[in-house]
Amino acid sequence: MDLMVLAQAQGGSMFNMVVPMILVFGILYFMMIRPQQRKEKERRAMIENLKSGTKVIFGGGFVGTVTNVKDSTFVIKVADNVKVEVLRGSVSRIIEKGEKLADEDQK
Repeated sequence: MDLMVLAQAQGGSMFNMVVPMILVFGILYFMMIRPQQRKEKERRAMIENLKSGTKVIFGGGFVGTVTNVKDSTFVIKVADNVKVEVLRGSVSRIIEKGEKLADEDQK
C-alpha cells in the first residue's frame, strides 16, 4: 500500500512541475516568438514589393535609391555615378517621401 501512495505522490508532483513549464513556454511564445515572426513576415513582404526609385536604408546605415531589382540582389545608387549591388536581406526599411533622416541618438 505504501508503494501505491508513493507512486501517486510522485506522479502528482511531476504533473505539478510540467504544467508551469508549459505555461511559461506558452507565455514566451505569445510574448516573444510570435511577434518576431510577424515582424519578419512584414519585412519580407516589404522587400518583395521594392521597386526602382524607392529610397531605402540598409543594415549598415547606408542610404540609397533602388535602381535595378534582380532575383536575389538590388542595384543601389548611393551617390552620383556610384552604384553598388546588395543582397535583398540587407534592406532594413523604406524611407517614405518627405521623411527626414535623423540619428536617433541626437534627440
